[in-house]
Amino acid sequence: MSNQTPYGGRAGREFPTLPKGETVASFESYAEAQAAVDRLSKAEFPVKELAIVGTDLTSVERITGRLTWSRAAGAGALSGAWFGLFLGLLFFIFAPSGASLGILGAAVLIGAGFGMIFSVVSYSVNRRRRDFTSVMQVLATRYAIIAEPAHVTRARTVLGTSGQVFPPAPGQSAVVAAPPAPPVVPADSDTVPTEEAGTDEASAPVAPAEEPRGLTYGEAQDAARRAAREARDSEQRARRAAETGDGEG
Repeated sequence: MSNQTPYGGRAGREFPTLPKGETVASFESYAEAQAAVDRLSKAEFPVKELAIVGTDLTSVERITGRLTWSRAAGAGALSGAWFGLFLGLLFFIFAPSGASLGILGAAVLIGAGFGMIFSVVSYSVNRRRRDFTSVMQVLATRYAIIAEPAHVTRARTVLGTSGQVFPPAPGQSAVVAAPPAPPVVPADSDTVPTEEAGTDEASAPVAPAEEPRGLTYGEAQDAARRAAREARDSEQRARRAAETGDGEG
């Protein structure tokens, strides 16, 4: 099974940069990506050369239910009881006596009472603005497994993804294909070029082929934000123009 180690291995050395390598598999959930890494680990694959990268992060708030007076009071009493139990156990451990059990029970009851009062007061203040309970989560649309170039072929063979094509890993340059060059028509061997044409062809410099330039992940994100901002500005200008025309009419 996998174990998260925030200070060891490659993660500790390369933090906070993105991992370098190629995508060997892509999944829609983190559980599937984790299972794939476990499968590689069982196949004696050097898993320290792998990384799970989530792309297109999305904030999700899951509504767990409606918040009522009774539910707020019960949740407050439960949390307060746990806190009182903790304090009572500390007193019982460091000062054991015949009355420690009674103090422990009193601490639980006092903690539950204070927790209930605090929760009810907080709910009475915020119930008009937030009348439900929820859980916040940050999820990714895709989870890609990135491997070092030297181990890509073996990882794809173990996972059975050799014939699949994956997008470039986040942070890697997406190579943009250069436009095809116009075909070169060879000169006819029977045709003798004139002296002027030969001089022009000899003196004309040959332009070097333009190398394809890729867009990094950050540049692509900046371009998308810039396009969205320009579209929003044009929409606002059109709205102002329409409002001005209506006012003049």
